[in-house]
Amino acid sequence: MSSVVWLIGALAAGAAAFVVAVPAWRNHQARQRRDLNAERYLAWRGRAGERPQDERLTTSDRSRLAVAGALALVAVFCLVGFFTYA
Repeated sequence: MSSVVWLIGALAAGAAAFVVAVPAWRNHQARQRRDLNAERYLAWRGRAGERPQDERLTTSDRSRLAVAGALALVAVFCLVGFFTYA
Protein backbone atom coordinates (compact mmCIF):
# COMPACT_ATOMS: atom_id res chain seq x y z
CA MET A 1 0.00 0.00 0.00
CA SER A 2 2.82 2.39 0.85
CA SER A 3 4.45 1.98 -2.56
CA VAL A 4 1.18 2.86 -4.29
CA VAL A 5 1.02 6.14 -2.36
CA TRP A 6 4.59 6.98 -3.43
CA LEU A 7 3.73 6.23 -7.06
CA ILE A 8 0.55 8.29 -6.97
CA GLY A 9 2.49 11.17 -5.38
CA ALA A 10 5.14 10.97 -8.10
CA LEU A 11 2.54 10.96 -10.86
CA ALA A 12 0.59 13.83 -9.31
CA ALA A 13 3.70 15.97 -8.76
CA GLY A 14 4.96 15.26 -12.28
CA ALA A 15 1.60 16.15 -13.81
CA ALA A 16 1.41 19.33 -11.73
CA ALA A 17 4.92 20.33 -12.83
CA PHE A 18 3.92 19.80 -16.45
CA VAL A 19 0.69 21.79 -16.06
CA VAL A 20 2.54 24.70 -14.45
CA ALA A 21 5.58 24.76 -16.77
CA VAL A 22 4.04 24.35 -20.21
CA PRO A 23 1.99 27.60 -20.30
CA ALA A 24 4.93 29.63 -18.99
CA TRP A 25 7.27 28.17 -21.59
CA ARG A 26 4.74 28.67 -24.40
CA ASN A 27 4.24 32.32 -23.37
CA HIS A 28 7.99 32.89 -23.47
CA GLN A 29 8.33 31.23 -26.88
CA ALA A 30 5.37 33.18 -28.29
CA ARG A 31 6.86 36.44 -27.04
CA GLN A 32 10.18 35.60 -28.72
CA ARG A 33 8.46 34.79 -32.03
CA ARG A 34 6.35 37.94 -31.88
CA ASP A 35 9.40 40.13 -31.18
CA LEU A 36 11.35 38.46 -33.99
CA ASN A 37 8.48 39.03 -36.44
CA ALA A 38 8.24 42.69 -35.42
CA GLU A 39 12.00 43.09 -35.83
CA ARG A 40 11.89 41.54 -39.31
CA TYR A 41 9.02 43.81 -40.31
CA LEU A 42 10.83 46.91 -39.10
CA ALA A 43 13.99 45.83 -40.93
CA TRP A 44 11.96 45.37 -44.09
CA ARG A 45 10.55 48.87 -43.66
CA GLY A 46 14.04 50.26 -43.06
CA ARG A 47 13.37 51.20 -39.44
CA ALA A 48 15.18 48.43 -37.63
CA GLY A 49 16.70 49.11 -34.24
CA GLU A 50 20.45 49.31 -33.86
CA ARG A 51 20.69 46.15 -31.76
CA PRO A 52 18.20 43.39 -31.20
CA GLN A 53 16.56 43.30 -27.81
CA ASP A 54 17.70 40.64 -25.40
CA GLU A 55 14.87 38.20 -24.79
CA ARG A 56 14.44 37.37 -21.12
CA LEU A 57 11.90 35.53 -19.06
CA THR A 58 9.37 37.69 -17.28
CA THR A 59 9.15 37.49 -13.51
CA SER A 60 5.88 35.59 -13.77
CA ASP A 61 7.32 33.03 -16.21
CA ARG A 62 10.45 32.65 -14.12
CA SER A 63 8.47 32.03 -10.94
CA ARG A 64 6.20 29.51 -12.68
CA LEU A 65 9.22 27.62 -14.01
CA ALA A 66 10.76 27.66 -10.52
CA VAL A 67 7.57 26.19 -9.05
CA ALA A 68 7.53 23.57 -11.81
CA GLY A 69 11.15 22.70 -11.02
CA ALA A 70 10.30 22.29 -7.34
CA LEU A 71 7.37 20.05 -8.23
CA ALA A 72 9.62 18.01 -10.49
CA LEU A 73 12.03 17.53 -7.58
CA VAL A 74 9.13 16.37 -5.43
CA ALA A 75 8.21 13.90 -8.18
CA VAL A 76 11.76 12.56 -8.24
CA PHE A 77 11.74 12.27 -4.45
CA CYS A 78 8.48 10.31 -4.63
CA LEU A 79 9.95 8.03 -7.31
CA VAL A 80 12.94 7.34 -5.08
CA GLY A 81 10.54 6.55 -2.27
CA PHE A 82 8.56 4.26 -4.56
CA PHE A 83 11.60 2.27 -5.64
CA THR A 84 13.00 2.19 -2.10
CA TYR A 85 9.86 0.93 -0.37
CA ALA A 86 8.48 -1.24 -3.19
